[in-house]
Amino acid sequence: MDKAHAPAAISAETKALLSRTPAVIESGHTFESVTETIGHVVLSKRTPIGWFLGFFIAFMLLMVLNMTIGNLLVKGIGIWGNNVPVGWAFDIINFVWWIGIGHAGTLISAILLLLKQTWRTSINRFAEAMTLFAVACAGIFPLFHTGRPWLAYWLLPYPNAMNVWPQFRSPLVWDVFAVSTYATVSALFWFVGLIPDIATLRDRAKNKYFKFVYTILSCGWRGSARHWHRYELAYLILAGLSTPLVLSVHSIVSLDFSVAQIPGWHATIFPPYFVAGAIFAGFAMVLILCIPLRHWYRM
Repeated sequence: MDKAHAPAAISAETKALLSRTPAVIESGHTFESVTETIGHVVLSKRTPIGWFLGFFIAFMLLMVLNMTIGNLLVKGIGIWGNNVPVGWAFDIINFVWWIGIGHAGTLISAILLLLKQTWRTSINRFAEAMTLFAVACAGIFPLFHTGRPWLAYWLLPYPNAMNVWPQFRSPLVWDVFAVSTYATVSALFWFVGLIPDIATLRDRAKNKYFKFVYTILSCGWRGSARHWHRYELAYLILAGLSTPLVLSVHSIVSLDFSVAQIPGWHATIFPPYFVAGAIFAGFAMVLILCIPLRHWYRM
């Protein structure tokens, strides 16, 4: 954005960035050169060979996943270790792990935004994307844990003539409400943060189909003072919602275990214990992603 078109109702942080003329970033790049470089990667007509290689690997992994799910449907969830005395086995352990991984991405991004830390922009995008992928992976396991995934809609409070509602005393139902709420807020938080960048791609796109898609996704963004004001307000509200959700969702996930009448598990320490473990695991995953990226891209 040009300095002359800087909106009046934006944060002091953004004003400080816009006031730097020329806007020189470390390593000699300006904001314009960085935008041009990233826009060229996204809008370039020539797809690099590495993309096709990554797509092929992802496709093969998807085929392996489909075969394992098919084997699970044929043989039953007993292959996970579920049996009569064991209610929580390999599936719920993985569910808890994926949810824990997913918490740190939004938590890091939301807390750094609330604390007005400008360096969050170096990690917030892939941390938020990590959350979305982790929550998607986590949702697979409770679905198949029921043993009859084609009846998963029974977990939702759908109206029906027989007045059969879900069993709200079951932690599995609590998970559905908690995880779906968290996934929705995380997706909105991720998407709202992308709107100004999507509008930049819209303005630079040469392909009419790309331009049409970016126009829809940018939600009419023009960079006016009113747009910046409402954008920052919505972003802060979503960050404020995401932070307590991290604590509440994993506390509810821990109740899968603590409400069971099993000695050693039926304990009130589980919610804070699980939240602490989720934050540690999520931070570790962010580092696992961040450190190789910084090395490969020489950031």
